[in-house]
Amino acid sequence: MAKKRMEQDLEALDAVALLPVKDRIEPLRAALRHRNNFVVARAAKLVELAPAPALIPDLLIAYDRFFADPVKTDPQCWAKNALVHALAALDYQEADPYLRGLAHRQFEPVWGGQSDTASTLRSYALFALIPCRELSESVLLRHFVAAFADPVPAVRAAAARATAQLGSDTAALLLRLRAEVGRDEAEVLGACYSGVLGIEGHSAIGWVAKFLVKEDEPAAEAALALAATRAPEAVPLLRAAFARVGDPWFASILLSALALTRQPEAARFLFDLVESESYYAEQAVEAILRSSPASETVEQIAALVQGNARLQRAFDRERS
Repeated sequence: MAKKRMEQDLEALDAVALLPVKDRIEPLRAALRHRNNFVVARAAKLVELAPAPALIPDLLIAYDRFFADPVKTDPQCWAKNALVHALAALDYQEADPYLRGLAHRQFEPVWGGQSDTASTLRSYALFALIPCRELSESVLLRHFVAAFADPVPAVRAAAARATAQLGSDTAALLLRLRAEVGRDEAEVLGACYSGVLGIEGHSAIGWVAKFLVKEDEPAAEAALALAATRAPEAVPLLRAAFARVGDPWFASILLSALALTRQPEAARFLFDLVESESYYAEQAVEAILRSSPASETVEQIAALVQGNARLQRAFDRERS
């Protein structure tokens, strides 16, 4: 019965989404008072999609409510996640709700123990804090530094991306320090590399390139961060790493990174590997075709692989 009632309430919200914005206010206000966290999450999403600042007090009341006995009232933090997202979308700049979310841990039973389901909430809260005018950069950085010690890698990666959004020299130095220390998941270190490149620009390309040496997952993140710059300066550094590569897996990463730079020098290098039918020609074909190439590029590759069964199979596999 409860499940059927929830389904009916969700269907009612689907109907609310079709109303003019001014006619949604009262139905959404009522939905935000709902006991079911999934219904409230859906209502908060609708508030976010068609911003209604008049509902900010209702969002805050609902948010506070789901901190009471949270494992029971808001399993998986569905409601709190959506409510924080909606508040940020409405440009709500009071820090307290976000700081509360950043500090929240919610351990729920799983097979063999417990799992913290509040990591997404903490990640959302990090980004929501950035526009809060009452918080200086130094205060923000204190919170972000603490988040770098979060036990969940996704939150640590979010801390790196949030730090990068500050765009300051201090933020870049913090990200450099975190990357130099290392000893973290690849996604966290990759966010540091990308963040420094985003702040410092092409001047940081050489610094990021030094992380290619280990040929491990963080090195792969460094290669892709360099590729994302689409800078000509990245190409010789990626080629130099390829020239000394020992791991076939990492070689394919470097070829993909070269393709993603969209640089003519990189394209020529990849085409030469295919045309010469080198040991890495198959990976070069895959790298080119996975980089969303122009139709002319696809036609050129198609012509090059004709007559070579191995390369033709690679081409057909990627185009299927």
